[in-house]
Amino acid sequence: MPVDPTLLDDLQWRGLVAHSTDLDALREAFGTRSVRFYVGFDPTAPSLHMGNLVQITTARRLQDAGHSPYLLVGGATGMIGDPRDSGERTLNPAETVQEWVGRIRRQIEPFLSFEGDNAATMVNNLDWTGDLSVIDFLRDVGKHFPVNRMLARDTVKRRLESGISYTEFSYVLLQSMDFLELHRRHGLDLQFGGSDQWGNITGGAELIRRATGDHVHAFATPLVTKADGTKYGKTEGGALWLDPEMLSPYAFHQFWLNVEDEKVGELLRIFTFLTRAEIEALEARHAEKPFLREAQKVLADAITTFVHGADETEQAKAAAVALFGGGDLSTLSPATLGSALREAGVVAVDRADGWPMLTDLFVTAGLVKSKGEARRTISEGGAYLNNRRVEDAEAVLAADDLIGGSWLVLRRGKKSFAGVEVH
Repeated sequence: MPVDPTLLDDLQWRGLVAHSTDLDALREAFGTRSVRFYVGFDPTAPSLHMGNLVQITTARRLQDAGHSPYLLVGGATGMIGDPRDSGERTLNPAETVQEWVGRIRRQIEPFLSFEGDNAATMVNNLDWTGDLSVIDFLRDVGKHFPVNRMLARDTVKRRLESGISYTEFSYVLLQSMDFLELHRRHGLDLQFGGSDQWGNITGGAELIRRATGDHVHAFATPLVTKADGTKYGKTEGGALWLDPEMLSPYAFHQFWLNVEDEKVGELLRIFTFLTRAEIEALEARHAEKPFLREAQKVLADAITTFVHGADETEQAKAAAVALFGGGDLSTLSPATLGSALREAGVVAVDRADGWPMLTDLFVTAGLVKSKGEARRTISEGGAYLNNRRVEDAEAVLAADDLIGGSWLVLRRGKKSFAGVEVH
């Protein structure tokens, strides 16, 4: 497969090169041969998240440009975890880490091609650390790491006062050894990762130079932040997980729909595969008519399709139209409807207690404060059940009203709605 000589220019235009070793040397390598590279993912949670998605899309760009990806899921490094500013990590049981290794491998696999001349390869650093003795590790790896340089790392410096264990302090040795092992075993000469990993990445490049005399390449992608500089990647319910069981495709789509105007161009560059011309044209239209939120819509559709597939994207869009625009709720799958309603808030009703009056449901759901207010809302034409106007203030819920066997959508006016799950 021929390589694309414009790759590095495109990465820089997209803002994906926050740090690098030798850009001229990397540009020459990208333009003349298929580079074998790796990016790592530690299984410190059961799912990947938004930050990992930066690395996945970047790996995909490199593969599309003719280069060969090695995706490392850290069965060994995941047992420890990279030091954090917030304090010592809780070590997860080995069985949990290995289960998460499998989950994350399965998450990564659909995003890259494992066929062809530059097929992707999955690797696990437990393969070369599992049987490694402490003596060999100290002699072959630790010997090349001056303690004064390890102490100079930003995270370590910030943790020295509060305390850092020898385990986390030594993490850089393990990740650096990964680069060395992959260089020796598979001829890899490029590693990239997030900017918070830059010390570990350069540690690996330096270890290779000291141990073999070879010079390798490295770059780091930026930390994606909100307009105010805080971390970008949290929803109201927690992290922006890629696993649909931990964050529904509807909630995922809604997150991207609601990003700030001043950040949408940056996010289009980082997370989508639209061309420069397409993105710049979209930004120009957005600047002229930001109230249309066209850029956010394109962003949300593109990323949700990449992560969850086109069908889930259409379901998420249909759910938003149905909930906010009065569309046909019956066209939604119960799973999509349920996940969308849970984002808005759901109350549970037990049918064993008998079918309730709709006025009672509106009170239970918090859309009105009293049955009297519910009656007034109905008489004024502002109460809806499953997007159909409620006209009878004495109406009682019936089995035929349930969507998917258990769901109801109550709405007051145009924008206030709530879900009801009937058991």
